Amino acid sequence: MPTLYDVIIIGGGAAGLMAAIQAGKLGKKTLLIEHTDKIGEKIRISGGGRCNFTNQHAAPHNYICSNPHFVKSALASYTQHDFIKMVEAHKIAYHEKILGQLFCDGSSMQIISMLLDQCKQHSVLIKTKCTVTDVSKADHFTLKTSEGELISRALIIASGGLSIPKIGASDFGYRIAKWFGLKIIPTRPALVPLIVAECDRAFFTDLSGVSNYSAASYGETAFAENILFTHRGLSGPAILQISSYLKGFNNETIILNLLPALDLKQQFMMDKKTKQTPANYLKNHLTSRLIDHLAQRFEGGDFHKPITDLRKDNLFTIADQIHRFQVLINGSEGYAKAEVTVGGVDTNELSSKTMMCKNVPGLFFIGEVVDVTGWLGGYNFQWAWSSGFAAGNYC
Repeated sequence: MPTLYDVIIIGGGAAGLMAAIQAGKLGKKTLLIEHTDKIGEKIRISGGGRCNFTNQHAAPHNYICSNPHFVKSALASYTQHDFIKMVEAHKIAYHEKILGQLFCDGSSMQIISMLLDQCKQHSVLIKTKCTVTDVSKADHFTLKTSEGELISRALIIASGGLSIPKIGASDFGYRIAKWFGLKIIPTRPALVPLIVAECDRAFFTDLSGVSNYSAASYGETAFAENILFTHRGLSGPAILQISSYLKGFNNETIILNLLPALDLKQQFMMDKKTKQTPANYLKNHLTSRLIDHLAQRFEGGDFHKPITDLRKDNLFTIADQIHRFQVLINGSEGYAKAEVTVGGVDTNELSSKTMMCKNVPGLFFIGEVVDVTGWLGGYNFQWAWSSGFAAGNYC
């Protein structure tokens, strides 16, 4: 007869490892299985290989979820400060980059090694290259796998979302949820570069490689960081952030404020008597390449006339073109380039305290497979740590 585990965790990423560590700490016979040959691969590639492992400012408002209150309990039970203490206890040097983002001074492999050391310390068994083909539940959970039949009292699904399929991402977690009758919130790529409408493609292609500090907004949501013009559209932190809020990627309009720290209308009125042209004035703040292309796009002859010769409405039109540059979006770079997935297992199906399914005792969903998506900057790892800790505590 197969070994009876207290808990089996499917998925060897951040959330799965944290759940395994916590279950092991509590003396539970714990098995972690991963269908690829590597543990923590998304941790390894994150942050340019230095792992943006959390954010100093992580709080519920940094997450997108159909139920915005759902994340509060888990985030409060295991905070960014708790994870930082673990990092410090393992003498991993780290630094804050910007906006509370914490990175290893060395390599992301230090975080993976720390988590694997914790698993070993607490007697967690790990199996890689173990594929699950079927899951059922009677008295216990029974898993049919490439390693044979496995049984456990509790089952934690930490299989991630659809982003970055080249490292093993799949819809496995959603399929498990559907087998057990759980609702899935429709998924879409998030933290992903955007593709502009074909009619604007040449403009963006010509500006490919230009970076500019800007505010990107969609509806009432805005993020001010760098944007990057690409041969197909837009990328950069502000664009990745706003991409998570788009309801779709066809015929959606975002607004770019190319000078968010300056009020051009006010500045033009203060300098109304200057012989300087708007184009020359803007060159103090924007690259010449960007200004020249904007002037061409808006047929902006006024860009090159002295400010003193321009009417107020002409100057305000130029200001609006800079502060409210409308971009029609007609696609994204998809899951291959997306850092995370919006949507997933409906949080109304889960206990916010334990991550266990309300109608399937012993079945838990954690991490990216759940309908919780964090901002760029370490917030998604913090959700992995927090949700993994909750499930590991109560499985």
